[in-house]
Amino acid sequence: MLPESWQGVLGEEAEKPSFQQLASFVEQERERGPVYPPREEVFAALDATPYSQVKVFVLGQDPYHGEGQGHGLCFSVRPGVKTPPSLRNIYKELRDDLGHPVPDNGYLMPWARQGVLLLNAVLTVRAGEANSHKGQGWEQFTDAVIRAVADRPDPAVFVLWGNYAKKKRPLIDTARHTVVEGAHPSPLSAKKFFGSRPFSQIDKAVADQGHTPVDWRIPDLG
Repeated sequence: MLPESWQGVLGEEAEKPSFQQLASFVEQERERGPVYPPREEVFAALDATPYSQVKVFVLGQDPYHGEGQGHGLCFSVRPGVKTPPSLRNIYKELRDDLGHPVPDNGYLMPWARQGVLLLNAVLTVRAGEANSHKGQGWEQFTDAVIRAVADRPDPAVFVLWGNYAKKKRPLIDTARHTVVEGAHPSPLSAKKFFGSRPFSQIDKAVADQGHTPVDWRIPDLG
């Protein structure tokens, strides 16, 4: 189930009874009706960004619950799916901060392949019901992911947007890693998000940590 590069640091977590109960719960949910993302994409974020290559860790909350939207990377949607409001606001801030054009799609895989881990705190959701798998055990597992990256000798940049994500700050050694905090890009809090210039902050921290810069431009798919 777990991608190979993460097995050494998360294998014990995946063997715990609590994780087995979580896996059983998700399978029962799939028997009842659609659950997103599909089974093979639950760990897509970990698959796309190997453990040793994480430079930036963006923490989301809950997968998109519409058909065809979520594919295992937080804030991202598949090619051909309309860009959701929160991601549109991220793109607007990226344009205003770094001058990059707003792309015609919401597929963030190019970020993930450059070492930007796009992980939700909860990795599955019942179709049409936001937060329906909250409190079932995913948080314990994704906290272990945060700790695993925070425990590495190689520093990373943790991006915590919104109050939910900010609660994870105690899991991070801020003496070694950089934390970029701000309002959530959702339309409900976008006024505070706009102008926060997170990408400039991330780029400076990545450079200070000695890592190659992230190219934040998302290619148009036309």
